[in-house]
Amino acid sequence: MKALPTRLPSHKQVQLLRSAPLLHPEHLSDALLLQTLDQCHHPSSLPTLQTLHSHLIDRHLHNNPSIAIKIMRAYASCGHTSPARKVFDGMPQKNIVFYNVMIRSYVNNGLYSNALCLFSEMGPRHGVQPDNYTFPCALKACSASGNLCGGLQIHASVSKFGLDTNLFVGNALITMYARCGRSGHACQVFDLMTDRDVVSWNALIAGYAQNGQFEQALKALKEMMVELNEPRPDSGTMASILPAVLSTDSSNVVFVRNVFDQMVAKGLVSWNAMIAIYANNSMSAEAVELFGRMEMEEGIEPDAITFASVLPACGELSALALGRKIHECIKRKRLLPNMVLENALMDMYANCGCLPAAREVFDNMQGGKDVVSWTCIISAYGVNGYGQTAINLFQQMLDSGLKPDHIAFVSLLSACSYAGLLNEGKHYFGTMTDNYNLVPRIEHFACMVDLLGRGGQLEEAYEFIMQMPIEPNERVWGALLGACRVHSDMSIGLIAADHLFRLVPEQSGYYVLLSNIYARAGRWEDVSSVRKAMIRKGIKKLPGCSNVELGNKVYTFHIGDTSHPQSEEIYRKLNLLLGKMKEMGYAAETDSALHDVEEEDKEGHLSVHSEKLAIAFMLINTGPKVLIRIRMNLRTCGDCHSAAKLISSITKREIILKDSNRFHHFKLGVCSCGDYW
Repeated sequence: MKALPTRLPSHKQVQLLRSAPLLHPEHLSDALLLQTLDQCHHPSSLPTLQTLHSHLIDRHLHNNPSIAIKIMRAYASCGHTSPARKVFDGMPQKNIVFYNVMIRSYVNNGLYSNALCLFSEMGPRHGVQPDNYTFPCALKACSASGNLCGGLQIHASVSKFGLDTNLFVGNALITMYARCGRSGHACQVFDLMTDRDVVSWNALIAGYAQNGQFEQALKALKEMMVELNEPRPDSGTMASILPAVLSTDSSNVVFVRNVFDQMVAKGLVSWNAMIAIYANNSMSAEAVELFGRMEMEEGIEPDAITFASVLPACGELSALALGRKIHECIKRKRLLPNMVLENALMDMYANCGCLPAAREVFDNMQGGKDVVSWTCIISAYGVNGYGQTAINLFQQMLDSGLKPDHIAFVSLLSACSYAGLLNEGKHYFGTMTDNYNLVPRIEHFACMVDLLGRGGQLEEAYEFIMQMPIEPNERVWGALLGACRVHSDMSIGLIAADHLFRLVPEQSGYYVLLSNIYARAGRWEDVSSVRKAMIRKGIKKLPGCSNVELGNKVYTFHIGDTSHPQSEEIYRKLNLLLGKMKEMGYAAETDSALHDVEEEDKEGHLSVHSEKLAIAFMLINTGPKVLIRIRMNLRTCGDCHSAAKLISSITKREIILKDSNRFHHFKLGVCSCGDYW
């Protein structure tokens, strides 16, 4: 065969061929054909590739082994393995490279059984033996398809050929066993490897994490940090450990952040993983701060995954301005329609108490709505007290042909509870099992207890708990205790508190609720006993904090906070408001305070709660028509709730406060919760 020209075609010539692929072959050089062949790696290149292939056949170049392999790779890159297989079958003499290329083509296109079938044909009969490139591809086919039996057989062949210690084969074996749920086998392979790299460690960590062995995954990462000097952890490391730290303690988050900080080249995957870790562990401020660094300091462009990870953090902080900025960025990047992003946007607006914007996102979803979409909007209306609208939306979801899941019913029952729709809640609780064969979970029972308690049916709520087919947990008894506080029911409240103190003896919130029940009944000795019990057990009331957003920045206030530069103005504003409130008949609800201060200090103690400081801060820094949004980490106390109603009346400002339980919309002296929370 004649030698091929060595001079490469110009970029202009290549573009000419790609734009006019039907030029007669006599006008094209061999080198131009081959150069363009190498650029065919996308489904849109298929017409060009087919023309090139035809030209190569006309010139009798297709039988050249290196050119045939190029053609096979090009077809596989375009997502068409059938013509690649025809080229493979048409070659009279096939070496190991042909088999490797064809097996890899099948694997990369998801045709795992085809890949394994071709792998099984290799051997002495065809004169071709698998090598250290073949085995990783075949093992990847087993990993992706969960074919443990095939993986075990391949492992036996690996041992037969003496490739147990090969780095690439070992890594593939670890991944195969891990993805097939055999992390113990993966660990055995790892331990026997004489040479390990960062991919080996990542595969082991991912195996543990994917199989729910989170402690082992973290332990492996810590060992990796000690033993592996170069290369350091990479983006694969962050992706591998991610499932293990999506719900973990703060010390593990700090450790993973140290791993992240030690990475030389982080990349988008690593940033996304770290933001997701913060967001999923209720460290929203850290997630937002990292997102800002990623954009402003590191110059890394966020993608849809970044936005979907940081939007929940914006919702948690009520950082509406930042959420809107991200929404505009999503539109500018033309990332919509994208159901995951749209659901995240809807959830962010809902958590910021901005129902119209959440509904607009929902109504404008062009790519369809799934159960998550409907559940999100149902929950948004429910937590804001619009129970009937939530029920109407649930019915629309059913009419659309979607089947509700357990989470959808939690949102619906919660909506009924927040709006006091007792009969409707009972009806839908029955519908779960009668119409949809869904076995109620602990969350549904907690919703029903809260619903009955809200309606003042405390005896019925207690009987409901006693008849539950599963053991009631903290949420169930907590809902009952909260209802007893509202309705001042001492007898049932003590029963609920007793169960809670045994279930979660260090949870301060329930001691506070019981203290408030005693205080409302005037049983001050019992109030004192609760306080002494907390001191004896070393239990401290979780300090409340309130977040507000101003000028694209989130400000956090704590009780008695004096750290803000405007503290003097804030307290001056509070004192002014307090005077006007007293003129309207306000008296501090000292019964709602935990009695850890002297009686004469209680009023002053209540006046510097974080909610009031946040409200005063926003009043002195925003115009008269600006809606005030506040996010709290605890339930708002009775005194702050009464104060917020009066302040909304005095200032004619609407205040939206999201506490740990629900939204409170204060407007002209009235709260949307109907004074039940």
